[in-house]
Amino acid sequence: MVKSEIREKVIERFLQYVKMDTQSDESSNSTPTTEKQHKLAQLLVEELTAMGAQEITYDKEHCYVYASVPASEGREGDAVLGFIAHMDTAPAVTGKDVKPQIIEQYDGGDILLNHEKEIVMKTEDFPKLCEYIGKTLITTDGTTLLGADDKAGVAEIMTMAEYLLSHKECKHGKIRIGFTPDEEVGAGADYFDVNLFGADYAYTVDGGKLGEIEYENFNAAGAKVTFSGRSVHPGDAKNKMVNALLLAMEFQGMLPVFENPMYTEKYEGFYHLDELHGSVESAKAEYIIRDHDRMKFEQKKERFLAVAAYLNGKYGDNSVAVEMKDSYYNMREIIEQHMHLIEDAKAAMEEIGIEPEIIPIRGGTDGARLSFMGLPCPNLCTGGHNFHGRFEYICVESMEKVVELLVKLASK
Repeated sequence: MVKSEIREKVIERFLQYVKMDTQSDESSNSTPTTEKQHKLAQLLVEELTAMGAQEITYDKEHCYVYASVPASEGREGDAVLGFIAHMDTAPAVTGKDVKPQIIEQYDGGDILLNHEKEIVMKTEDFPKLCEYIGKTLITTDGTTLLGADDKAGVAEIMTMAEYLLSHKECKHGKIRIGFTPDEEVGAGADYFDVNLFGADYAYTVDGGKLGEIEYENFNAAGAKVTFSGRSVHPGDAKNKMVNALLLAMEFQGMLPVFENPMYTEKYEGFYHLDELHGSVESAKAEYIIRDHDRMKFEQKKERFLAVAAYLNGKYGDNSVAVEMKDSYYNMREIIEQHMHLIEDAKAAMEEIGIEPEIIPIRGGTDGARLSFMGLPCPNLCTGGHNFHGRFEYICVESMEKVVELLVKLASK
């Protein structure tokens, strides 16, 4: 498969995958959280079978797909390397009826995504667009997300696998491939079978701009807070009413103002009020708590609970009830024991003309949980931008380069 074929294949796959609605559902308790994710899993099994992949396993209950590219002759003793991507898209914006648009030789100006609805992606809002003048971009039509997170990763891994299977002259050890559901709702690793996967190391292909390598992510917790009030007719409420909504506002007001996502970047953590609803009698809030530093993360959780305790002292026991659960931890403490993975990725990028950039993930990834499950798993770029929104886009030339990168890593 020559370079033009790689381009054609990765575009073809990506466009096919993004048109399939695989949005996960954070309110669901099933696995997968949406049955429609199985449609992409089934398609991937068919494609893997057709290209000659081996050891294909489809977990029909939990919607995981595993497969192998067998080792070249003489390379059977190499360490087994894995590549992983997730099939679901984020619940933040609809993933139904995605209409991708291809923009050839982008000219550097604002992009009219939807003429009828007058939706424009402006360079003023998204200045990184100007880095892609002359390149081919794939965008949304402004009414849905695109799904490059992480169908770009899926398409790139599949194209890499096809390349290795059809180019026997490219020598490599055994390669394992894994596709997961529900990553966007924090459940992508819940039923991932590390023993079945059988890799010594792996990379998730789930990052952004070309060149990004990530092995640090947030420590993360989720908290559900219930505020219990007392409803009394407002005309007779003095010294009687306790307004649960005002309790919630007071709670939020006691958290550090600048430890809010809208004021933070890089290694700075935050408290994020993700949802709030209720009435005078009862209100419920959902928070996420994040920090790269484990000690600061624990301090954030302690402060959160201390605010609840203070308000219970002020308004009475059980006025504020907190359910808090850790979600995942910073994989840096695992990857630091396997830094050859980072050095290999940097070297492979430099060999093919990509400038590597090591950055922290301001979020989570399947790789974080998998690293703590015994599979060291840093994250690589896909080439996409503006994930989880209507202004998501990806550069085709970047996708080609990522496929080249995966082939290079596989053949090290």
